[in-house]
Amino acid sequence: MNVPEVIPIKHEPDYRTDTIGRWQGGQFLASALCLGVGRYYAVLHRFDAAGRHLDSQIRSTDAEPEAERLLAEWLDALPGREYGDIAIAPFAVHVDGELFGLVREDYEEDEVDEDAGEDERVHFELYPDGLGFDAPWCGRYDT
Repeated sequence: MNVPEVIPIKHEPDYRTDTIGRWQGGQFLASALCLGVGRYYAVLHRFDAAGRHLDSQIRSTDAEPEAERLLAEWLDALPGREYGDIAIAPFAVHVDGELFGLVREDYEEDEVDEDAGEDERVHFELYPDGLGFDAPWCGRYDT
């Protein structure tokens, strides 16, 4: 198995990937996050139909309800929005000194079996959400 160019991410309602899916212009990945005391973020990444990053809306707020409200507004504004599985290419955006994106981070040699294939040595991490993706590239993640 080879490492895919786009990484599948499964939609899980009422869990960490409940706000991902497709819209008229492609795909989206969204979340409301707390990155420390009083640091809340509303995050919406948009991708084309092939999974290439188009743009990101990322805004910090002082309170979780404000981040949730802002995220709901952004999601409501996506024409043709449907929640579901996505597949996106790695990308990175920096805001307020924080990394937001899907970043490739290969395992060190001592972290995998010596007989491991290339795809078993590759890992993708979704920042700052803390979701990890590995072979067999089925869309499931580790936290």
